[in-house]
Amino acid sequence: MPPLKPLTLLVSCLGLVSAVAAATSNGEPPVLLGAHAHNDYRQKRPLRDALDHGFGIIEADIWLVEERLLVAHDRKDVNPERTLQALYLEPLRERVRQNGGRVYRGGPTVTLVIDVKSEAGPTLVRLHPVLEQYAEMLTEFDRTGRRERAVTVILSGNRDQAGLAAMPRRLAALDGRREHLDSDVSVDLVPIISENWRTLSDWNWRDPMPESVRPRLAEWVQRAHARGRLVRFWGVPDRPDAWEVLLAAGVDVIGSDNLGALQAFLLQRRERARGADGDGHRPRP
Repeated sequence: MPPLKPLTLLVSCLGLVSAVAAATSNGEPPVLLGAHAHNDYRQKRPLRDALDHGFGIIEADIWLVEERLLVAHDRKDVNPERTLQALYLEPLRERVRQNGGRVYRGGPTVTLVIDVKSEAGPTLVRLHPVLEQYAEMLTEFDRTGRRERAVTVILSGNRDQAGLAAMPRRLAALDGRREHLDSDVSVDLVPIISENWRTLSDWNWRDPMPESVRPRLAEWVQRAHARGRLVRFWGVPDRPDAWEVLLAAGVDVIGSDNLGALQAFLLQRRERARGADGDGHRPRP
């Protein structure tokens, strides 16, 4: 089998994925591969708002409640009608069928991050048969490699790594943590490392950045990229100056609750880069 490479649903070239928009046809918005719709289910129109803004990564938190996979941040907020299937899997499948096998017609693979809030093992046991019902659109992994389709599922939160890795055929990958920076675990199992910013630094994002932070961030990114993994941080201010710091350091995925603001920022950044390419000068980060 050839050497494993980062999942192409997320990356065209490491360090640029969040700034480069993939072209689509049929008048749809440019797909921002590294734009991550954080807590998407809290938007006025879950999934639809993220897709209308061209986001390539969409996050849904789930709880296992009486064999149902219910979408909510807190257990007290679950609603039996807000299932993973109803809010995400069914509308994604319908859209894929309408768009000739892709979420965005003519576009790249899209990522659905499922953040597991309930106990990892039992939730995985229930989740995987549900995903099987949508296998026609989901990226598939086995011991020979992967077959990419319209949607790739990545499990975050409470993750049963051993349980998922033991499956001879699976329909999900895992969101890694700091311990995966230097791990030999397959990039097909752990394609991305996501961490709380405070794991890296206690810098408050208000005072000037301490001299020690930038090289520490660069080293983190370099170590992840050396293993073929992408990088995301949470617990970062949801504003352009913070996004710029991350992108300048080569962070691949930017999460936001403000879909319009992040879309505008990334598209403007792309236009600046295009302008700089035209006169031979790169824009300042």
